[in-house]
Amino acid sequence: MKRCTSCGREVSERYTEFKCPNCGKSTIIRCKSCRALGTKYVCDECGFVGP
Repeated sequence: MKRCTSCGREVSERYTEFKCPNCGKSTIIRCKSCRALGTKYVCDECGFVGP
């Protein structure tokens, strides 16, 4: 099961998945809640921080 990069919860619906906008290597997964709240995420590869 996929997990949110920001909060670590399992995602099921209304999540988004994209490559890091800085390095393009790591896949960022955001749950519905973290997307709505603008919770920060950190790329595992390059350390980029984004909302």
